[in-house]
Amino acid sequence: MSIQEKEQEIIDEFDIYDDWMEKYEYIIELGKDLPLIDPSKKTEDRLIEGCQSRVWLDAHFENGRLHFSADSDAIITKGIIGLLIRVFDNEQPEDIAKADLHFLKAIGLQEHLSPTRANGLVSMVKKIKLLALAAIA
Repeated sequence: MSIQEKEQEIIDEFDIYDDWMEKYEYIIELGKDLPLIDPSKKTEDRLIEGCQSRVWLDAHFENGRLHFSADSDAIITKGIIGLLIRVFDNEQPEDIAKADLHFLKAIGLQEHLSPTRANGLVSMVKKIKLLALAAIA
């Protein structure tokens, strides 16, 4: 499944919910399903700068594709990083680097986050794209 197909799947899932309280609950559920980062990888160098809560992101490159795991100490943030990992996990670095992430706007996520969480979302996307660019180099 391509990045665009994964994004469309998420848009379709969010369309089911009528209000943002239901969407937040769904994001929280997604966070509970996040494949957890190995505790030994919860190191300072894997913390994402710019997030209000603590978010650890690990990536490894295998067979031409990037694989991600993550964790956060905040349940909503855990769901948000879970959404990003769902879109980017097991994808080629070139595809990750050029992805426009239109699904974030389509589901209205950024406009319904507090300013600090919205900044954290931008930081998460930036970190994932930097890891992709590093894998290309």
